[in-house]
Amino acid sequence: MAKIKAHAKRLRIYIGEADSWEGKSLYKALVLKAKELDLAGATVFQGCMGYGANSRIHTASLIDLSADLPIMIEIIDSTEYIEKFLPHLDKMVKEGMVTVDDIQVIKYGKKPPVR
Repeated sequence: MAKIKAHAKRLRIYIGEADSWEGKSLYKALVLKAKELDLAGATVFQGCMGYGANSRIHTASLIDLSADLPIMIEIIDSTEYIEKFLPHLDKMVKEGMVTVDDIQVIKYGKKPPVR
């Protein structure tokens, strides 16, 4: 069942909410590509405020509502699966930042069925 062992890689992709790939949201396209490549899972986090290389502030405040909030996609899997995904990032992510770090997985598995 578990394809992730005690040691794994964490991939984080930092992009903007308005970024796109082939007519759809980039974050959605990245998650769908991860699923297609059978990565263990992906989670998308939306930030309420941030800035990147261009130093432009993105915020969710009502006074200065941004349509381009910060987005982080996090994927944790084995080195083999993360490395299989990286060439797709080179094509798909035009602006942003990508990090990979070593982690230790404590627990990984499916949720038990609801009774």
